[in-house]
Amino acid sequence: MVILGEWRGERITISVRERERSLTVSTQWGSTLFTAAYEGGGRPRTFITQGTVYRRALDGRMLAKWRPQGMRRQRRWLTQDEALQIEAQGRALLQAVYADLQQGNQITLNGSLPPLGHTLFQRALAWDEARSRADAQRYREIYLPIGILPPDQYSAVVLQATLGCSFNTCTFCTFYRDRPFRIKAPAEFKQHAQAVKEFLGEGIYLRHGIFLGDANALVVPMRRLVPLMETAHEVFPKAWGGFYAFLDGFSGEKKTPADYAQLAALGLKRVYIGMESGHAPLLRFLRKPGTPDDVLHTVQAMKAGGVAVGVIILIGAGGHTYAAAHVRDTIALLNAMPLDQRDLIYFSELVVTDDMPYARDAAAANLRPLTHEECVAQENAIRAGLHFQGKPPIISRYDIREFVY
Repeated sequence: MVILGEWRGERITISVRERERSLTVSTQWGSTLFTAAYEGGGRPRTFITQGTVYRRALDGRMLAKWRPQGMRRQRRWLTQDEALQIEAQGRALLQAVYADLQQGNQITLNGSLPPLGHTLFQRALAWDEARSRADAQRYREIYLPIGILPPDQYSAVVLQATLGCSFNTCTFCTFYRDRPFRIKAPAEFKQHAQAVKEFLGEGIYLRHGIFLGDANALVVPMRRLVPLMETAHEVFPKAWGGFYAFLDGFSGEKKTPADYAQLAALGLKRVYIGMESGHAPLLRFLRKPGTPDDVLHTVQAMKAGGVAVGVIILIGAGGHTYAAAHVRDTIALLNAMPLDQRDLIYFSELVVTDDMPYARDAAAANLRPLTHEECVAQENAIRAGLHFQGKPPIISRYDIREFVY
């Protein structure tokens, strides 16, 4: 339900979504338009003011994103004090609006606020600084840091069936250097899943599907993977959105089409593969543990078993030295895959930081990096060479700096 009206001489929009059990209030606040959005339990989710979007992560951190005129989008993580200040601004807005609603003063709406709306206002107002800090601490007790998710899974429920990455050799990835790879036993996993469900509370209604983490959960052998998925079904409704996960596509126990058909029957919908490139020498430079053929056979097995795939391509990898071969062989490998409209292809531009082994290896090899404009051209060149039978997969960009869980 979207309720429009006027508040203190300014337009106001109050959105109460019963299915998602969420609240959004947008109006002029001070000298700027201010939007504040909350989950059903009162947890802050998103704020928008002065052209900047603030997205709160479950660990209490907050990512700010804005686009200066004529420039590329900028972003930075706020300090904890800055994040709490943004939350306080949203709470002050809600407090003022709700006080006037209760008093019938300075506010005129084109409809009545439903009972759920009153409940959501009260829950959001109860989410003060102490509650926010305690919530972030509880998150850290339940999860190890979640390194990354595919963009279409940012609103999934993440369950860490495994910890770490099973090979952890990729030079461009530092997400899982802090932990050894480990598969959780069903009892430990069930305790974790129950804690996640309790922690999310009413916020679960804004989330869709279960993402099995960490980096390479589908590498788990079938005899151990099936009990973990069955355990998740015990905690979450069986039909609730299905399962999603990463698989490197190169290593571990190779699953057959029959294995994937069994996993599909348990609710597995899509698996995401960090293919990065179709050029074998570039994969070796990146220290990927396999060959392009390994990825092709993995995708073929998934598709034969009825599971969709999400293939991730690393744009800019290898710089100018590998650029032409990266484009040529990536096109060839993608065109060899039986992809259709259920599948995804993500282009992710390489983001290099000083702590990455890639930075050291690239310097030692005298690689000249691609500029952003050259990365865009490389992506466009790959796109132009793709040909699929029937309806094509969805193709999109993927910026790891935008990730917030």
